[in-house]
Amino acid sequence: MIRIFLTFFSLLTLCGCANSLFYHPDNRIYSSPSTPYETVSFKSADGTTLSGWFLPAIGVPSGTIIHYHGNAANISNHYGFVKWIPKAGFNLFMFDYRGYGDSKGSPSRNGLHQDAVAALRYLASRKDVDKKKIVALGQSLGGATAVDAVLSVPEVAVCGVVMDSAFYSYRTIVKDKIALIPLLGWAQSPLSFIMATDGYSPGPRIDQIAPIPLLIIHGTHDNVVPFAHGKKLFEAAIHPKTFWRVEHGVHTSALIQPHPLFRNRLSQLFHCWIKQPPKSSPQA
Repeated sequence: MIRIFLTFFSLLTLCGCANSLFYHPDNRIYSSPSTPYETVSFKSADGTTLSGWFLPAIGVPSGTIIHYHGNAANISNHYGFVKWIPKAGFNLFMFDYRGYGDSKGSPSRNGLHQDAVAALRYLASRKDVDKKKIVALGQSLGGATAVDAVLSVPEVAVCGVVMDSAFYSYRTIVKDKIALIPLLGWAQSPLSFIMATDGYSPGPRIDQIAPIPLLIIHGTHDNVVPFAHGKKLFEAAIHPKTFWRVEHGVHTSALIQPHPLFRNRLSQLFHCWIKQPPKSSPQA
């Protein structure tokens, strides 16, 4: 009983501190592209220097995909999810949020907001990129940052948004994690409100993505971000929207599975979106 009380007290004293638990960066090199690529650097809104990779398409590019990675490690750890994209005929731009990889600074919610926005603006400014043929792909935490960037930079009319294994909001995912702590399930709602803020969450704003087409991908056996989050995001969104249910899929497994089913489907969807871009952009 004393241990439960101490756990409960510790949670209460962490007012807002759960925000920092979303970020697990490092600067280890896990892998690097086997095809030609450019190491780039650019500035976030507050002057923080960010680092990334630009991988040109093999052949004439059909468009460009900007990848917003998840909460762990850095781009070199997430490259395996998207390394097929240049071979599919698209430029690929990956970048690290502040504090990740070679990017300077320390991660924070507002900092990642600035970084997500700066990355999209940087990409659209490149002379070798057609800014009318950009698609945003976000995985896990990157789903939230991708939505935030697209809504915050309406002058860059992206052709589509993909959210893979993303959460509905920061508070709802914290609430789910608290529910897993023995004897604290009853307090999940007030504790999640105390421990985490909800700024820049995708769920409450997902309906604003339209008329840009939206694809949500989620595994039915995701034990990191429960499948219910993907369903809730889809229900909150408005058309055009699509949901890909990954049967027995775990967290972000759709793009890392040995068979290329989802990668091929996604490549076809990218081509479709880029050939038929939305008529207007969402409002921030």
